[in-house]
Amino acid sequence: MKIGYFDCFSGLSGDMILGAIVDAGLPIELLTTELAKLPLKGYSISAQSAKRGIITGTQVRVTSEGAQEQRNLSDILNLIEKSGLTQQAKKRSTLIFNRLAQAEAKVHRLPIEEVHFHEVGAVDAIVDVVGAVIGFELVGIEALFSSPLPAGSGTAQTEQGIIPVPAPATLELIAMSGAPIRPTPDANRELVTPTGAAIVTTLASFDSPAFLLERIGYGVGMWEAAAIPNVLPLWVGQMTEDRHELLLFETNIDDMSPELYGYVMERLFERGALDVWFTPIQMKKNRPAVMLSALAAPEVEGEIVETILRETSTLGVRIERMARHQSEREEVRFDSSLGPVAVKLKRLHGKRIGLSPEFEDCRRLAEEHGLPLHEVYRIVTAEAGARLLER
Repeated sequence: MKIGYFDCFSGLSGDMILGAIVDAGLPIELLTTELAKLPLKGYSISAQSAKRGIITGTQVRVTSEGAQEQRNLSDILNLIEKSGLTQQAKKRSTLIFNRLAQAEAKVHRLPIEEVHFHEVGAVDAIVDVVGAVIGFELVGIEALFSSPLPAGSGTAQTEQGIIPVPAPATLELIAMSGAPIRPTPDANRELVTPTGAAIVTTLASFDSPAFLLERIGYGVGMWEAAAIPNVLPLWVGQMTEDRHELLLFETNIDDMSPELYGYVMERLFERGALDVWFTPIQMKKNRPAVMLSALAAPEVEGEIVETILRETSTLGVRIERMARHQSEREEVRFDSSLGPVAVKLKRLHGKRIGLSPEFEDCRRLAEEHGLPLHEVYRIVTAEAGARLLER
């Protein structure tokens, strides 16, 4: 499994993340083409080589054109939903902005629907977030890791006035995710921006896994200092062991309408759950009940617990830490005799040993050709297996 690791020794921002991804091998033209699928105008994006200290990397600039409108969470989520991005890119971008909205709501003591983004709702910040998500996908990074985040110190000027560093929204994002933070009293500047914090605290695990290093990209920041180069290294490589730490969330419910369970499942997936299922059980006095179970990464523990407590009638949630081993996987576009279809491939020790056609594509082909869905699955599976699997 291909992973990415951010060494945040001198800071973290949205444009530095984009620069690191481009410097690690993603053509800026490809990133620009994919970003064009977002219904967003009034910006330009460029990449150029830049040097900080003795390190040369790539500096990506997103330039906004004209006056910037204020956007709330629903405005940005509508942009993402109406885009032509992949489902994975939409899901990850939505997770990031949901987390950012939760942090802003806590800072301003407002309901989440009343939060108006300022700098982080501007065009350049939206491009930073969605561009980072697209970039990880195009480079093939399946899991992201990060070092502890540097705090910075002093004050920063914003549209709303002078604020302390770290910015309140940045601190809230770090606290919500349980990300480690390290004091940097000598750095009298902002080192981690809210946009950078939102991306990494949502998508990354703060761990140092063993992996085989393949390439390094350096994202160059905007400021220059003699003491430390303002760059963000991105290490890209292959995990030496596909073992992941997960959390199992469980709760027993015997007093909730069955109509609500489907909605709860949807909300949990939106908050980062990897799987959600329901098991019929019996509780005291022989009452029929349901056990709600969810699997998720440790970094979204807070969101999962809050969603279960908020959206169900339960008074408590059990949490169990566990490990999961998994095979490598990849997704390819396959041209079958019925038409193009996305196919998920299962790999073991580098060899393709299994596949699964994407349901939505198979359903579309079944409707287009007037065939039973199971027949479309059979045709696509047979053709893809003959061409893609290693015997």
